[in-house]
Amino acid sequence: MFGKFICQFGWSVCAGVLMQLMPVGVLSALCLPPPGDIPEEILRTEIITQARSPVNGKPLTAAEYVQLQTQISISSSAPTLSSDVRQNIFLLRLLKLIRTFAPFLPLPK
Repeated sequence: MFGKFICQFGWSVCAGVLMQLMPVGVLSALCLPPPGDIPEEILRTEIITQARSPVNGKPLTAAEYVQLQTQISISSSAPTLSSDVRQNIFLLRLLKLIRTFAPFLPLPK
């Protein structure tokens, strides 16, 4: 067991010595990103001019995307619910609120 520790320690010392003997250029080259990698700062400032349609997923230009978004916003209006459904939703939300602050009350589930 102790011999295994000595062997592993010896290998780490050898690796450390080899790293110290390497030229500085090799060490700095190991730390650099690949040459084809685009820096994140440039990617953040890149203006995206293409988009995909939320309807069918086809590629669109920026102008087509804006036009489609205006058509969707104009054509889609909020659905109207009957007064009974709105009343039930209100009561369910009220019941949930009461259960949040007073979970020990015997309320219907």
